[in-house]
Amino acid sequence: MVIIGVVAQNTAPTGATVYQQCQGCHQTTGQGIPGAFPPLAGNVQAILAAKGGRAYLIHVVLYGLQGPIKVKGQTYNGAMPAFAQLSDNQAAAVLNHVSTSWGNKLPQGQKAFTAAEVKAQRAKKLTPAQVAAERQKLGLR
Repeated sequence: MVIIGVVAQNTAPTGATVYQQCQGCHQTTGQGIPGAFPPLAGNVQAILAAKGGRAYLIHVVLYGLQGPIKVKGQTYNGAMPAFAQLSDNQAAAVLNHVSTSWGNKLPQGQKAFTAAEVKAQRAKKLTPAQVAAERQKLGLR
């Protein structure tokens, strides 16, 4: 007997599987869509290297992002929806995926995202505009 569409509750999510929800905008290659959706490829490690960058990335996933941002010299002024419906494990998995794919790597001394780290940030309850303001403080270009 084959059961389709049922996944065991204790199965750890893979970041690549969770990322399928993101690839419509950021593309399977992480390159985004110029002028519409920013690239993740070659960009995430710069965010991680900035003081407060790890928390900011968690906030983007959990709370979304709204307002103008600049990525690799190009301005984007769209809205990313919140993905608060992801479990802490799923959010950590997708963050680890984008942090280690498409030329990104964790900065020296940083470890993989954990569900506990996501859970701690989930308690902050930010708006997408507050997340955008947080990005401005990181000094990213």
